[in-house]
Amino acid sequence: MGQHFLVDLNIARKICDALSGGTAEAPAPVLEVGCGMGVLTQFLLRRSDIVVWGAEIDAESVDYLRAHYPEFTPRLMAGDFLRMELRALFPDGVRVIGNFPYNISSQIFFKVLEHRDLVPECVGMIQREVAERIACPPGSKEYGILSVLLQAWYDIEYLFTVGEKVFNPPPKVDSSFMVLEKLEQPSVNAGDEEIFTRLVRSAFAMRRKTLLNNLVSGFSLNREQAAACLAAANLSAQARAEELSLEDFARLAIQLQNAIR
Repeated sequence: MGQHFLVDLNIARKICDALSGGTAEAPAPVLEVGCGMGVLTQFLLRRSDIVVWGAEIDAESVDYLRAHYPEFTPRLMAGDFLRMELRALFPDGVRVIGNFPYNISSQIFFKVLEHRDLVPECVGMIQREVAERIACPPGSKEYGILSVLLQAWYDIEYLFTVGEKVFNPPPKVDSSFMVLEKLEQPSVNAGDEEIFTRLVRSAFAMRRKTLLNNLVSGFSLNREQAAACLAAANLSAQARAEELSLEDFARLAIQLQNAIR
């Protein structure tokens, strides 16, 4: 499962307090991913400005939550968050929070990205290496698809890192707490969001290849067309994805839109 249960109540309270909400008259829907034994749930349920829903795949945890938080039971969904139809469940949007299972934390963020029009905020505890990947700038081996896409659409705040002793069982890595808030406007003007996303995924698909080669395979362009797009975006044909800033990706995405029309 990759789940390490948070046992430090002070940290749990800080995580829950970092989540924004609505008002007592118009509470905001919140989905806790991986409720476990309710360490975060207990603090979330005390707030009058949110309505808490839960997604928990572990049957034993679901039974525990139903027994200890009966008022939560109608909104506790037993199942895999990654398979849930968020548009059907929360057509007006939902904030996401959790002590995310380590083995699916990246997948959780990809799902948030896919539903960015529905998810104005994501608050979570994740393994430190994923947090660094999300927040890192160009030029490092950690810089990748999540870095570019999340930084394009969310404001990312890396709040603090904790050691293994605040979890049971203790993980073999440090963990970091992050808050992502949806930007009113993307941080870069990349034109067609679908092409921008496709470009970023294609560029990092084979990191050791040049952008030129990845554009040829990812967009079915010939080498001359791909080279022309790179030149028009002021980028070298020998450049690699990890060298490009968000602005570079945006310029290249716009050139690709013109080329494949």
